Amino acid sequence: MLDMTPPELNDQYYMAYALGLAKKGLWTTDPNPRVGCVIVQEGEIVGEGWHQVAGEPHAEIYALQMAKEKAKDATCYVTLEPCCHQGRTPPCTDALIKAGLSRVVVAMMDPNPLVSRKGIEQISKAGIMVNTGMLSHDAEQLNQGYLMRMRHKRPYIRSKLGMSLDGRTAMASGESKWITSQDARRDVQCLRARSSAIMTGAGTVLADDPQMTVREAELPCELEADKKPSIKQPLRVVIDTHLSTPAEARMLTLPGETVIFTASDSTSAKVILEKAGARVIHLPNREREVDLAAACQLLAEEYEVNELLMETGATLSGAMLRAGLIDEMKIYMAPILMGNKTRGLFDLPNIESLEQHVPLDIVDIRAVGRDWRITAKPIYA
Repeated sequence: MLDMTPPELNDQYYMAYALGLAKKGLWTTDPNPRVGCVIVQEGEIVGEGWHQVAGEPHAEIYALQMAKEKAKDATCYVTLEPCCHQGRTPPCTDALIKAGLSRVVVAMMDPNPLVSRKGIEQISKAGIMVNTGMLSHDAEQLNQGYLMRMRHKRPYIRSKLGMSLDGRTAMASGESKWITSQDARRDVQCLRARSSAIMTGAGTVLADDPQMTVREAELPCELEADKKPSIKQPLRVVIDTHLSTPAEARMLTLPGETVIFTASDSTSAKVILEKAGARVIHLPNREREVDLAAACQLLAEEYEVNELLMETGATLSGAMLRAGLIDEMKIYMAPILMGNKTRGLFDLPNIESLEQHVPLDIVDIRAVGRDWRITAKPIYA
């Protein structure tokens, strides 16, 4: 039967399929991008794959291994420009050319300077037709952190906030467990699982003694089956201007690394915390507070942090927002009222009139159990 479907619709279908594969690596590919690949021969998917773990084969290699000789004269749909350099794995471009493909469709270019159109050029010079830009927006949304790190030398920063219907985050005493439901707290585990690092402030450490870990048992079962291997625990980051984090903090007793940024010159406190297992980095600004922009840049450059999740109080949240460093907010709103003797979401002392407000772009609102999850992006001047 003659297929009368326009070619661009077929391309869209198969690229959407490849993006679905890429999403399987949401929690495991860090610091690498999430990539999916499909190989199609005469309307039939003969190979598919997704990048699972950094250092293991890329999506294209898994798809080629499945397709075998059927890859010859086939079309390859891949969500990110194929790599063309020798890293922890060989270049994917060599394998694609060797397979004898007739066409490669790419969703988005790789901004990594080691690739950055070089992969496309190499494939094209080998006589393979190349098309780019199919569902590029979707591919970019899946890799916001990787793109931010490559383009701007800092992570994509997501702030998680829990509040009552009247916008309160805790009682004046600091009591906040629990404002939101168990469903919302489980949803937060998904945010943690996709994040390279979790950031909090010293005040939160002193008040709540958080572990800042991913609790795999609370992740959705339907997604958990796709994990390979177990999820890597995020880097723990504390912004501690006066170096008041106690050496007995629970996070310092757990596996994994904790980084503390401080503006304090206290050598004794630094020695104690480093003996407890933390890395303490002295990074003050002119106001003798932690230089937040420099801290985020260091996390990107030294730790390859793609996505940074903030779980903190109003002081640090406000400071990050004033610095223009929050890219996205995940606000969990519970259907309760907490009254006046409470704390707010952000400490924004410079706002004294309505015209000084911080505008937000609401991009998504959905129910999570009995709560509502609002996804918003600050609009910076």
